[in-house]
Amino acid sequence: MKPAKKLLLLLAFLPLSAFAQEAFKNYTWADKPDVNVPEKYKNEEEVVLDRMVKIEIAVEGSEAAQYYLYSEKTYINSNDAVERNNRVYIPFGENEKVIANKLRVIQKSGKIITLSEGDIKEEIDEEKNMKYHYYAVNGLEKGAVIERYFILQELPELDGKTYRMQDNFPIAKSSFELVYPAHLDFLVKSYNGLPEAQFDGERYPDKKVKTITDADVPGLKDDEKYSNWAVNVKLVRFKLTANAASGARNMYNFNEFAGRVYDRYHPELDKKQLKAVADFAKTIAKSNDALEQIWNIENKIKKTIAYNRYFETKGEPDAVIKAKQANQADLLSLYLAVFQHFGIENNIVFTSSRYRVPFDNDFQSFENLDEIMIYFPSTKSFVAPTELEYRTPLFPDEWGNNNGLFIKEKLYAGVKMGIAETAFIPLPDQNVTHDVMDITVDFTKDTENPLITSHMTFGGYSALNFQPIKDFVPEEEYKKILKQVSENYTQQPDYKTLTTENDGMDNVGRKPFVMNLSFEGKNLVQKAGDNYLFKIGQIIGSQMELYQENKRTLPVEIDHPHSYLRKIKVLLPAGYKVKNPEKLTMDFKTDVNGKTEAAFVSKYTATATALEVENVEYYNVVHYPLSIFDAYKAVINAAADFNKVVIVLSKS
Repeated sequence: MKPAKKLLLLLAFLPLSAFAQEAFKNYTWADKPDVNVPEKYKNEEEVVLDRMVKIEIAVEGSEAAQYYLYSEKTYINSNDAVERNNRVYIPFGENEKVIANKLRVIQKSGKIITLSEGDIKEEIDEEKNMKYHYYAVNGLEKGAVIERYFILQELPELDGKTYRMQDNFPIAKSSFELVYPAHLDFLVKSYNGLPEAQFDGERYPDKKVKTITDADVPGLKDDEKYSNWAVNVKLVRFKLTANAASGARNMYNFNEFAGRVYDRYHPELDKKQLKAVADFAKTIAKSNDALEQIWNIENKIKKTIAYNRYFETKGEPDAVIKAKQANQADLLSLYLAVFQHFGIENNIVFTSSRYRVPFDNDFQSFENLDEIMIYFPSTKSFVAPTELEYRTPLFPDEWGNNNGLFIKEKLYAGVKMGIAETAFIPLPDQNVTHDVMDITVDFTKDTENPLITSHMTFGGYSALNFQPIKDFVPEEEYKKILKQVSENYTQQPDYKTLTTENDGMDNVGRKPFVMNLSFEGKNLVQKAGDNYLFKIGQIIGSQMELYQENKRTLPVEIDHPHSYLRKIKVLLPAGYKVKNPEKLTMDFKTDVNGKTEAAFVSKYTATATALEVENVEYYNVVHYPLSIFDAYKAVINAAADFNKVVIVLSKS
């Protein structure tokens, strides 16, 4: 269960009237499988011939349950597909009871190989400390079909659930069916071109059914860089919205959720608890700057109270402070109590990763309320209370450029209460994640071995890649890491000097990470007769190059806005000039709605003694439409092209 889902226990258990589950309890595959491959798919390397998902909400005795049937037939038509499918993972969770689990291979000759429990293997991911089970599929060959199905009994997912109805490979036939008792109503919504659900109240006695059928669903590859595959595929979402037996309507709505959460996290503290909060607040540095004060509070709590999602609930601030660790609910309570002590207005915010499911303001689903932040209207900034490595204004970027549920305080008839408001969660702009390189290349003392000095500052999310490391690894290990980082700029294992500034968590979100580096550039210089070739582009470090062998299918989506400023000063040896400075002139821009939102612009100025280069690169927005992908790709690749620039130093 996701951390925020625990808060849903505040809601009353849903009453359902009992009925027997029977829609697909005895489902099994046919003795003679139908493996007809449509002509249009016979040259595809892999095709799902038929995929069926059925869900039934049921009550047996006093227990509510959900039954889930997944059935699929997949045509394997390439060596790569054989390799991909020789392990079929079993997606069962801890709270799920397996009613049926079958898999068989129908070979090209018609021979059927049915796998047994002995073919189920175990795999342990030691890094994630997780255990997986999978079928070791034998008998698989090009031209074969894998047929599988499983039926699970699990906890009902009434507050919102999403299923993807598209995949990396084509699906010839696809269906989704939701079965539920007649006194209930479910809201079902389709996305990204999936047909809308059709209602059927006659198929099963005392039950309703909503069905979606689709055909010839094209494959959508999940391998395009700078994209968000998970929310662009065809999706279906559902949630319970009404219960005629209890008279409940508009169930699992945001206003009800907001009211309950507000009451839970804004209790009246007694004198003992107020004193405990006040005493704790005395240890927090004071500031007249609102953002800095919020930062100080966040930093103190994160350095004092360890977040442990499984820690037992203490309930009161004094107990949390004493225990020095807290679960999500207690930690959030402490934050809010401290902010109240300082008189800092705030809203609790619930959201989800924009790389998982879309946050749809018109579909109020608790599935979107997985992650918690605190918003401060005075500074328009956020705090992520359970994310140790972040400090305001930074928070996990997948939570931003997204919608969220803001729980705001309102006063009605003298009573404070929480109301729900959905609003956009902006990411810090590109000036927060702004990296600057100031590089000097000195040829004046040695034409074949220039001294190169780089002063590099990394802001915002870029700094976050470096700053926390120092506080979590031994000093010697940190030095090794910095050396590895330096090689991206020196293009060699050695350097003359390497120093850093603003390391450690105390600087996250406040100051940029600074790296000062000096090294000999002989590996970047090549003599060619009377000329010297200098690989000037390599001193900015390796750059990402965007290849797109096939036609692009998804719009661009990046993690966060960011920008770069690179200044290079080349001090020329006496009697030399740069023969081809025009190679340093570049101008690539991407316009969105008539405004330039991404660019790489490089220019130079030359004198008798020096060459100065300045290039600016920026990405102001997160989304770039598919229609302008080529222009975006040109900007991305411009930095990689600059990386390859070689200038020629020739005698004047």
